[in-house]
Formats: sequence, structure tokens, C-alpha cells
Amino acid sequence: MHPAQLTLYNSLTRSLEPFAPLDSEKGVRVYSCGPTVYNYAHLGNLRAYVFTDTLSRVLTWKGFPLTHVINITDVGHLTSDADAGDDKMEAAARAQAKSIWDVAAHYTAAFKANIADLNIRQPSRWSVATDHIGEMIDFAKKIAPDHCYELDTGLYFDSTTVPDYGKLAGSQDDTREGRIEAVEGKRHPQDFAIWRKSPPGEQRQMEWDSPWGKGAPGWHLECSVMSLKYLGAPFDIHTGGIDHREIHHPNEIAQNQAFCGCSDTGAHFWMHNNFLVDRQGKMSKSKGGFTTLQSLIDAGVHPLAYRLLCLQAHYRSELEFSAENLAAALTRLKRLVGLVDQLRQSAPAMTDWLSEQLEKAEWATIGQALQSDTQRLPDEYAAFDRALSDDLNTPLALSIFEAAIRDRTLSEPQRLEFAIRCDAALGLNLLSLTREELRVRPANAILTPEEISDRLVERQQARVVKDFQRSDTIRDELAAAGVEVMDGDPLGWDWKPVL
Repeated sequence: MHPAQLTLYNSLTRSLEPFAPLDSEKGVRVYSCGPTVYNYAHLGNLRAYVFTDTLSRVLTWKGFPLTHVINITDVGHLTSDADAGDDKMEAAARAQAKSIWDVAAHYTAAFKANIADLNIRQPSRWSVATDHIGEMIDFAKKIAPDHCYELDTGLYFDSTTVPDYGKLAGSQDDTREGRIEAVEGKRHPQDFAIWRKSPPGEQRQMEWDSPWGKGAPGWHLECSVMSLKYLGAPFDIHTGGIDHREIHHPNEIAQNQAFCGCSDTGAHFWMHNNFLVDRQGKMSKSKGGFTTLQSLIDAGVHPLAYRLLCLQAHYRSELEFSAENLAAALTRLKRLVGLVDQLRQSAPAMTDWLSEQLEKAEWATIGQALQSDTQRLPDEYAAFDRALSDDLNTPLALSIFEAAIRDRTLSEPQRLEFAIRCDAALGLNLLSLTREELRVRPANAILTPEEISDRLVERQQARVVKDFQRSDTIRDELAAAGVEVMDGDPLGWDWKPVL
């Protein structure tokens, strides 16, 4: 099989472009904007990391060595993404009456737990903003003479000093300008802070000495500094949410151009995932009541159902979140697990061999391992590759995947090998995930799984003797306890938690 040419959508050019590493010896270098660790990540935040993980998996699945950096923002990000308001970390520390370092440590650990629950691979490096303050000051010192000016509030970048400022965001309008902080003395509305001075008489928990006074770096500075340090410039791909395309990433590009004294943007490809929306609009912490991954788990939903929900939509499309859509994704995941489980039982030797191969392979070489010796696989494998190579078309890839592992004209070992090789790109963990693990007990559950099973046996006995009144009573009692009985379920799940 000849792998398909990978094409990716470049937000900078607004077009699909063939992808190849800038430096074949270094492999693919990817930088992803990480979380600001002042609160729990909501599901909209986490969609970005399912997308980034899918990208990184497809790159290695197709044989590219990968270096992937995700930053942790623990300073500088203001309460508005448009460079306005209070520092999110300082505000969270005051609200919780904790040290800012404790706040950062708690929410960083929570975010990494979410990453593990979603079967998102660890990056090559987690890069923490406050570990790089000296380098940020050095970066700012280099660009300040030709590109910055100082006000009482801090050091500001003059957006007119670089070519094509804001090209990534597309057309400029009053709406976008209205989202940027109005600061007395700024030369242009789009100018942004490189360094923020601490207000007179105020001592912040996070502040450092600099040539422009005691204060803290602007949010945009950290990504330019850390991507340059760990990936060099230019590197291959920069990812983030679509909201970063409007302000954060254009400002990052401006800094990169100032630093190199050239028109390079820092990355060759800029890639952005779209929003997760509920019926009230974009999911956001600022709206209050945001939904976390843990809230789904507490409701009895396995976290990989949310990963599958994300894969069912193209990363550049808006994705509607609802209990109905999530329940449908959970049902689909159960079907996939059931199908792969049957194949594993029918071909245990193949399961053991493939498991051993995947465990032995480092992610730097797993793509070559997965793409080697594929001639015996069905034509659907090439179709699956073409779908993922077409700007990560996961909805189509999932359809091809599901059809192939159901296709009884293929041998069971063929279908199993197909499933395992392709799931390395999808990341649904189908080789080891069990039906029992998908039965997540809700946090407020009244009954234990054992008690539920006993009641189901009792109900089945009542149905055998045609005592339908007793059967209905047990069903209603289970429903009151948060358990939905699934009569006639071909998968034999028998029950599921009520969402």
C-alpha cells in the first residue's frame, strides 16, 4: 500500500496544502497552546486537545517522527482573551484564598488527569510559562528598540512595525478591535502588552524585575519564547482553538517577525479547531456552569465517549454538545468495543502479537511499524488512510473503520489487525477497553453494579413466567435509581446510566 499524501488546512493561507516536514532529519515539530491553569478545563477546551492528539497520532501513524510541545500558562493570561482585565491566575488565587502556585499545581494536575482519561498521549514536553521568565525578558529586550514603546502601564508592541499584522485573523473590523484593551497612550488599537508593570502600591503574587519595572509578561510572549527555544524557527505546525486565530496567534506572529527581523510567522502551518457549542452558544467558563469531563464521568459516562463525539465531527466544524449526542456516541463506542472484543476472542494469538508490537514500539517509530507489512490488509485500510490524510477527516475514517470490522467477507484476523492498526490513529483504546469498563457508575448512584445485576436477573425471571407487572415494577424502580433498562439490546448491555 502506498500511503496517501497528507494534506492539512493552513489557517494562514485559508487553504488545504500538502504537508511535509520542513526538516526531514528533525521530523515534524508541533507546538500547541496549552491551558491557563486557573480553573478546570471545560469540554470546549478539551476538544482542542482531542484535535491536537488526533493530529499527532496521524503524523506518527503515517511514519513521521514527532516532537510535540504543549505549554502550561500559569501567568500573564488576563480575564479577557483580548488582553484586558485582571490576570486570571491572580484573580483565582484571591477568590480561593490560596497561593497562586497552589492554584496552578492543582489545576495542572486536574488537566493532566483529563488528558489521561481521554487517552491523549503525553507531549514530548510540557513547557511551563513561569520557568521561562528570564528568556521572555531577553526576548523582549531584543525586540523593544525597534518594535515597542513604554507607557506607565507597561511595554507595548507597535503592531504597525511588522508586515501584514493580523493576516491570520483575516479581515479586520470594528468588532475585533472592540475586543482589544483600550489603554490610554496606546498608539494603535491593535497594539498589545509585552510586559505589564505592577500597579503602584500593589504587590502581586507573581511579579519579576525587568528593564521596564516590576511586573509580569504579557500572555502572548510566552508562546513565542517557548516554541523558539524547543522547536526552533521556523517549525512545522502551531495549533490552538479558533479563538486564538483572532488575537493571540496574530500577536504571537508579530513577535516572531520582530525577533527574526523577517516575514516568517514562526510556524509553517497554523491549525485551529472550531468551537464546541451547546444550544446557548459557545461553551465558556465566563458564562458559568460550564461542563467538565469529570461531570460526565460523575454522570456515568465513560470519557472516551466524549473523545468519540469529537471524532464524529470534523475538527474545523462546530460541534454541538447535548445529552442526546453524547448518549449516541456512548452507544456507538459500546458497539465498537463489542465488535473488537469478539474479534479479540476469536483470534487471541493475533491480539497478543499486535499488542506486543505496539508495546515495543516507541511513538517515534510506531508509524513505520504500523505501516509496514500491510499488503494483506483489505482495501478499506487504504480508504481509511485517504480519509485521515484529507485534513484529518475523522467522520469518514470512522465510517470506513466501522464498516470494515463488521465486514464478514474478511477473515477475523484481518478485521482484528485492521482494527488495532487503525485505532492507533483514532485513539479509542479498543484493544484493551472492556465492556465492563464502559459501565461507569454515576457518582450519585444508589445501587452498586452487583445490585443492578441482581435486579435484572429478578426481572428476567419475572418475564419468563410472564409476570409483566413485576417486571415493569423492577424497571421503574431501576429508573428511579438512575438506571435505564435496555430491553432487546443486541449488544447485551442490559442497562445504562441515565444521562
